[in-house]
Amino acid sequence: MRADRLASLVLLLRQRGRLTAEALARELEVSARTVLRDVEALSAAGVPVYAERGRHGGFALLPDFRTALTGLTHDEALALLVAGSRRGAQLFGLGPALASAVLKVVDALPDGVRRTAAGAAQRLLVDPETDLLARPVAPEEVPDAVATQVRRAVFGGHRLRIHYAAVDQPPKWRTVDPIGLVTVKDQGYLLARRGSEDRTYRLSRVLAAEQLDEPARRPDSVDLDRAWREREVRFRTGGDTTEVLVRVDPARREGLAATALTVTDEGTDAGGRLRMTVVFQDVRHAKWAVWEHAPGVEVLAPEWLRAELGERARQVAGLYDGTSPEH
Repeated sequence: MRADRLASLVLLLRQRGRLTAEALARELEVSARTVLRDVEALSAAGVPVYAERGRHGGFALLPDFRTALTGLTHDEALALLVAGSRRGAQLFGLGPALASAVLKVVDALPDGVRRTAAGAAQRLLVDPETDLLARPVAPEEVPDAVATQVRRAVFGGHRLRIHYAAVDQPPKWRTVDPIGLVTVKDQGYLLARRGSEDRTYRLSRVLAAEQLDEPARRPDSVDLDRAWREREVRFRTGGDTTEVLVRVDPARREGLAATALTVTDEGTDAGGRLRMTVVFQDVRHAKWAVWEHAPGVEVLAPEWLRAELGERARQVAGLYDGTSPEH
């Protein structure tokens, strides 16, 4: 749309200064003739665009020109306001900077967009402190000093020394090569390499951090989404997994598969039920998942798991039919 293109043209001149018609045409993906027509339209509307002739000429805005025009739609403005309520920035020590940026963006919005976006934002609640069962959602706290050092090392490409308290271990100092930062459900993680091995550190367990002068030994670019997925797979499949053969009501198939690590085999028996070989993290995970979906899921093997769940079912039935010894 032409209105969007005119907005983009003004923003380009505000952010980059003087630009030639050819440069503007490349940025806007239009012809130079179209740029000239757009400049004329802006001048007619009172936007002080002026042309400078000569070898280093081009189009520019008057130095003191300021406008409420930002090119943001209502939904884009609303997205920025909602982003200000997310905790990712707080986990990485960017909360104050995000709040300041949102205020500046809101201040630059046209009056109509500012009012409607702010009003809409009041009708959205993101990440409340409790869920519907009144269970508290306790977000992790990362000291600003730690978050700042970690963030600077990640962005600056420097090695990082951290005092880290792993689970059930005394805190130790470690020197790592930071790769990137990830936030998942109000939990922050540092992805790094230690020696030749990939490591994942929970930010709330970093007691102290120090950015070193030495450059980090890491690739120049990273696919952070892929790196996280690879770590997730290694974490979920590490240790002693438990493989279970089950008969499944088709209506329960998706729910069971969603709780498992993976499904390695699947077919249909004569009665129309599914036969699946499902891999769980461990024995406890297998017992919980099968019990959660009973009676739509029946264990066929291993026999010891079938026997344990059968005994549990008998004990539960006894509580309700009066045959339990406790009655």
